[in-house]
Amino acid sequence: MKTGSWLIIIVLLAILAAAGWFGYAGLTTDPGVPISIHGYIAMALGIFFSLAIGIGLMALVFYSSRAGYDEPPHQIGGRSDEE
Repeated sequence: MKTGSWLIIIVLLAILAAAGWFGYAGLTTDPGVPISIHGYIAMALGIFFSLAIGIGLMALVFYSSRAGYDEPPHQIGGRSDEE
């Protein structure tokens, strides 16, 4: 691997570590904050719609791939460039 590749990997791992630390600090800073029923409903709806969109898009990717929509275009008729 080149030096630039190692640098990119180190930077990305540092960003991942910072995101993990930030998430941990945010979850453990004040554990006594109550969540209302509206908060739970909003969280459940957000999880549901995120999963629905993700599953739907992945299903479209698999369908598109298997149905041949991802193939390069072909010339069906007309003149040929080989003449």
